[in-house]
Amino acid sequence: MDTSVAAGVELVLRSTRVVTPEGTRAASVAVSGGKIVAVTAHDAAVPHGARLEDFGDDVLLPGLVDTHVHVNDPGRTEWEGFWTATRAAAAGGITTLVDMPLNSLPPTTTVDNLRTKQDVARSKAHIDVGFWGGALPDNVADLKPLHDAGVYGFKCFLSPSGVEEFPELNQDQLATSMAEIAGFGGLLIVHAEDPHELDAAPHTSGPKYADYLATRPRVSEDTAIEKLIALAKRIGARVHVLHLSSSDAIPLIAAARREGVRLTVETCPHYLTLTAEEVPDGASEFKCCPPIREAGNQDLLWGALADGTIDCVVTDHSPSTADLKTDDFATAWGGISGLQLSLPAVWTEARKRGHTLDDVVRWMSTRTAELVGLDRKGAIEAGRDADFAVLAPDETFTVDPAELHHRNRVTAYAGKTLSGVVKSTWLRGERILHGGEFTEPAGRLLERNN
Repeated sequence: MDTSVAAGVELVLRSTRVVTPEGTRAASVAVSGGKIVAVTAHDAAVPHGARLEDFGDDVLLPGLVDTHVHVNDPGRTEWEGFWTATRAAAAGGITTLVDMPLNSLPPTTTVDNLRTKQDVARSKAHIDVGFWGGALPDNVADLKPLHDAGVYGFKCFLSPSGVEEFPELNQDQLATSMAEIAGFGGLLIVHAEDPHELDAAPHTSGPKYADYLATRPRVSEDTAIEKLIALAKRIGARVHVLHLSSSDAIPLIAAARREGVRLTVETCPHYLTLTAEEVPDGASEFKCCPPIREAGNQDLLWGALADGTIDCVVTDHSPSTADLKTDDFATAWGGISGLQLSLPAVWTEARKRGHTLDDVVRWMSTRTAELVGLDRKGAIEAGRDADFAVLAPDETFTVDPAELHHRNRVTAYAGKTLSGVVKSTWLRGERILHGGEFTEPAGRLLERNN
């Protein structure tokens, strides 16, 4: 280590397995002022005055970056809040999240509303938090001011969102918002389900999951994505498809990429680890939109993730109070609570399919950071924030809802045995979780332009 660097080192984290951009290797990671200043040999001398934390064979990962989280605070804080959401995230090795603009009241659709949300989050965030803005039929004039205020992009729906204060865009409104956002170099992120295909699908109610699945067919996603691609190609916009669940859309996405469309795509742990075949009737903790589909569909999603057609994996953590999770799939709230369990859930399935922790880090940290331009996050290398998760990848645990930190302890993973226990979580060189104990909130509010 360069002597000028060594002089300022305050902390060294050491492991026989450190996940770096060059691969997993034995290494020591030197930290100063909350930043990584060097990644050196495992047996490198510890600079005078620095503290050593040796994790043995536990894996040192970059903190995960989850760019799709519904915190719901303020307004629906009984569903979830910044205090509980960020604790759950930290317990799952997530050190940065980007909050979705809806399900809170007010939604993040004006600068004033953004400031309201930031004021609420500031003292409650255990990890770093950024914000998405929202694109509504009537707020085109607010998009540039929100961009300048630091949101990371703009979410829209093409079908009803489930909350009346966040209406969907029709195709003309989508084109108008997309052109406006493209004009200032912004990012549009899209809940892509076509309303006409949803209207044409069966309208059933009751406890049978198969009936619910039929109400949101793959073609609703495929059609919406096809239209989105055509519009993005014409306008030259940068667009991102949220929570892809239909494998039938993968060829459309791959073809658009080959044609130069500026398109990225995410999927979620529940689509990669849960299947329609295993959902019990009446178990609406499994309900989400778009829905969890069949095992064969899941295999194709994994293939697209492996070959890079799908860029990243995010939770779409969308909780509610337990009373809204009724046994009628038609009326139950649609959302999976997954912040705390996303890393072990994905790792458990990934290792079965021959993937490594390097792959998981790429999908859940590096590429998510790249999506929103967080160049200080997402990797263990000099110059990045000293955000880490320490993982015992071979240890297993059985999911007990009572041990979750989400405000409402409802989970589709209850009773499942997962691999990967997060031993500690670090934010800018400070340990914020260890042995199940949290420090006081130390998260910062992030803005795109600083």
